[in-house]
Amino acid sequence: MDYKELYRKAAEVMPNAYAPFSKFNVGAALLTKTGEVFTGVNVENSSYGATICAERTACVKAVSEGFRAFEALAVASSGGTAYPCGICRQFLYEFAPDLDVIVGEDEAHLKIYKLNELLLEGFKL
Repeated sequence: MDYKELYRKAAEVMPNAYAPFSKFNVGAALLTKTGEVFTGVNVENSSYGATICAERTACVKAVSEGFRAFEALAVASSGGTAYPCGICRQFLYEFAPDLDVIVGEDEAHLKIYKLNELLLEGFKL
């Protein structure tokens, strides 16, 4: 799958985010090694610690459907370029340290990083 198309999928689901506190909507699209795409959005909560990011939502959906090998993740947000937070980086590192992470303010201005560039020396048992 083309990374612009993956980014478009992240941008398409972004309006579904539940972000009444931050007003910062995020959409993510996670591409498996076999070509399936799982999307997710951030879901905030009055108890802030219960909030889940879009990247982890997409990953949890994929894992719950039996997928654990991932190729790329695209992240789109209502506030310009957004990178996965530290918790999301570590969460994804468990499955795919070499994951391509696609970010940008729009699909014409995408940047691609390896997850292990964004999370040096990630923890793994």
